[in-house]
Amino acid sequence: MRRNAGLFVAISLLSGFGSSAMSLVAGIWILDLTGSTGLAALAGLCVYAPVLAGPWLGGLLDRTSRRTLVMAVNLTLAAALLSLLTVRGPGQTWLIFLVSCAYGVSYVLIDAGETALLPSALSPAELGDVNGWRSSAQEGMKLVAPLAGAGLYAWRGGHAVVLLSAAMPVLVAILYAAVRLKQTPPDLPTERQRGLRAGLAVLLAQRATRVTVALAAVSIAMSGFTTAANYAMVTGTLGLPTTFLGVLFSAQGAGSIIGGLIVGRLIARWGPVTVGVAGTTLFAVNCLVRCLPWWPGTVAASVLAGIGLPWALVAAVTAVQTHTPTAVLGRVAGTANTAMFGPIVLAIPLGSAAVQLGDRSTLVVAAAICLAFAVGATYRPRRRREEERTSAAVLPTGEMVPATAAQHTQTKNGEAP
Repeated sequence: MRRNAGLFVAISLLSGFGSSAMSLVAGIWILDLTGSTGLAALAGLCVYAPVLAGPWLGGLLDRTSRRTLVMAVNLTLAAALLSLLTVRGPGQTWLIFLVSCAYGVSYVLIDAGETALLPSALSPAELGDVNGWRSSAQEGMKLVAPLAGAGLYAWRGGHAVVLLSAAMPVLVAILYAAVRLKQTPPDLPTERQRGLRAGLAVLLAQRATRVTVALAAVSIAMSGFTTAANYAMVTGTLGLPTTFLGVLFSAQGAGSIIGGLIVGRLIARWGPVTVGVAGTTLFAVNCLVRCLPWWPGTVAASVLAGIGLPWALVAAVTAVQTHTPTAVLGRVAGTANTAMFGPIVLAIPLGSAAVQLGDRSTLVVAAAICLAFAVGATYRPRRRREEERTSAAVLPTGEMVPATAAQHTQTKNGEAP
């Protein structure tokens, strides 16, 4: 199991480096070719738009070998990247947009695929730790890879970055082949589980999954909603240069690395719902601290945001892995990704409009929304608690068991019955 854990962390390091380097360079390359900042920004939209197709793309993982599909996606991505070697001028800019879309589709499939593969490669006790380590690895690459990619682009041009980025998914595919999976009988989805709404129905059926995914969705959406307000606070209220934003990004990245390293132990001790509530609450505190006209407080707030967001996200991913029947894990993971990351597409422009009413007002609203969801997540009516104790429960394998056995399983997975 430790071997598999190391392989998955290495996969996160390599894929995080390649994608982070290329995502920055794609925008710079388009800007150099066309001189249009609007077109350069559209490259980022191409990457995030496919997340809205998560339920459909995730369904592919339930119809075929998940490892084979994830390996194929990585190799296809490498081939798509190599097509950028033909870019010579503005006339080939469309290829960069096309590859950005390919990156977006691969993110959805690979993220859902890894979520579905991890329970077959690791013991339930290891899931929280490894999810946290993977989060730290990805955040660490976000600090290193953009600088490396931009430096290589300035030195040797876009084609050099393409070659480096294309090598990463090939190496990742090789590492996937080395992962040792448990040999379990195939668990095919039933006809009812094949519908487009099946993933959402399973996601909502368990309290641990619906609550943690909702908390992660709110936290991530509010991070986008407050983006413009954060910029306004730095350049307006604090009167600092825009380069200070780099300090805040680094502080948040450092917080994400720290948060990812310890979140697994917290989930094992307190359960995913409690950790999700804590992560959302930390993000709310970050929003309130940013309202202070004091730049050290803003740096501290960035660290809190960096800790809180991975806690909420890793808690949700771990809950999905441990409370979802194997047959539909790919579809449910894709649906969860859409639920968690889809709202940010709308939250960012809403935040940009709301900041016209005041940067502090925007931050306070975001904090209030996060705190409301955090408080709501801790509330369970007495009748609901009694029903959960007396009714049968579904194991991650989909097998129905008595409540006493289900309580034992939940306690083992880190959630109190």
